Amino acid sequence: MLWTALEIPTGSALLSAIILLVDLAIRLAMLGIVPGNRRPTTAMAWLLLIFFLPFVGFLLFLMFGNFRLSRRRRETQAAINARVVAGTREIAAQVPPYDGPEWINSAVELNRELGSFPALGANTVELIEGYQDSLDAMAAEIRNAKYYVNAEFYIMSVDDSTEKLFRELEAAADRGVRVRVLFDHIGSLRVPGYRELVRRLKASKMEWRRMLPLLPVKGQWRRPDLRNHRKILVVDGHVGFTGSQNLIEPFYRKPNNKKAGREWVELMIRLEGPIVGTLNVLFATDWSSETEETLSRQLDTEQWDTFTGGVLCQVVPSGPGFVTENNLRLFNTLLYSAQHTITISSPYFVPDDSLLYAITTAAQRGVRVELFVSEAGDQFLVHHAQRSYYEALLRAGVRIFLYPKPLVLHAKHFTVDDDVAIIGSSNMDMRSFSLNLEVTVMMIDKGVVDQMHVVEEHYRDVSRELLLDEWVNRPVLARWVDNVARLTATLQ
Repeated sequence: MLWTALEIPTGSALLSAIILLVDLAIRLAMLGIVPGNRRPTTAMAWLLLIFFLPFVGFLLFLMFGNFRLSRRRRETQAAINARVVAGTREIAAQVPPYDGPEWINSAVELNRELGSFPALGANTVELIEGYQDSLDAMAAEIRNAKYYVNAEFYIMSVDDSTEKLFRELEAAADRGVRVRVLFDHIGSLRVPGYRELVRRLKASKMEWRRMLPLLPVKGQWRRPDLRNHRKILVVDGHVGFTGSQNLIEPFYRKPNNKKAGREWVELMIRLEGPIVGTLNVLFATDWSSETEETLSRQLDTEQWDTFTGGVLCQVVPSGPGFVTENNLRLFNTLLYSAQHTITISSPYFVPDDSLLYAITTAAQRGVRVELFVSEAGDQFLVHHAQRSYYEALLRAGVRIFLYPKPLVLHAKHFTVDDDVAIIGSSNMDMRSFSLNLEVTVMMIDKGVVDQMHVVEEHYRDVSRELLLDEWVNRPVLARWVDNVARLTATLQ
């Protein structure tokens, strides 16, 4: 009989055969699953991991492969977007075209199409370069609050630098001001003092929620590395703040940082005018996502009437709640449109192919392109992945300036010609494009660009320019580490 002619696998041989079949099935299945709706580089990185370590790679893909938010959160975002678009049609039509390069009007239309918010005039913008200065400025506005304070930050901490601000939040809540606080769960949990923060909030009259919480015992679970990275403060709908800075002291409460003198360097903006209402809608969207409470009055777009004069501003939200990568599309548009100068400050510069082509193409067609980055990064893999792009940038003609260690240049902004300034929470990396909820403000005003140029000149005065000859002669091991880190950066 056939069964007597063939040896039937038993025991360990049968187990090995099953493992081999499962291994093969995983590899074949993932070949058709991983590339779906992903960049080719990202798909290739996942497939390499799965082919080298099938079971480990498969489990990691299950945990980190899906960067979409839950259906409820996406539906909340879509509903608010539709409400904003419907409520601002007349306002958007009343904003006169920018009296300058035509491509700026095209960028405004792009932002409106992707993020729903119109450009609004009659705003004032103040840049705040000092770390403690921005915290004190926010505390001063909270002290004058009469109706509400909406605070949303990726990282929050109660420490010597933020104590005054937290006292003002508590005092405002005690006198009847409605104070709402949002902070990213994992972002704040990672820094020392998280329990102290929660105790302080629980003891106050403030309303607060964790953003994108990971609490499996409460049924709150999602891809673990999705983050709400926004930094927003709105007081009474009249004054708003945003930029790169978290609510934490400049050493991030880490003794090693303080001992080494490793401080974070930030840039924030203080806004007044109709644009503050759009920041408020962004906060209301995130508040609704975490609480299911609709802040109807703060979604009212009738108060956004815009006027000529002042600074023309436009808020651009982005993140996994949107179908498109709004910030990446805006950045690419501006880079391709620039005619004279581009100056970028980004603590984590890990571009996808489209952004890398945009910035190198700008330099190759004669635009003066400058990139300010930290000489020494605070995140090992991200910093080394960033370094892997330096040679291509330098060969294209991009000038790279290294902000001196041990300081960490965490400011996130750039200017294009004399017309546009961009600032917000978004880095120029694939995490900020796909995984993080971010806020970006586009400001179309020569006066604001001039203010930004002053900040850029401060960076230039203390930074060292990296030259191609120096970079190509760096140690072989350093090059190897950079290239390995670059591969991990695409696993999204």
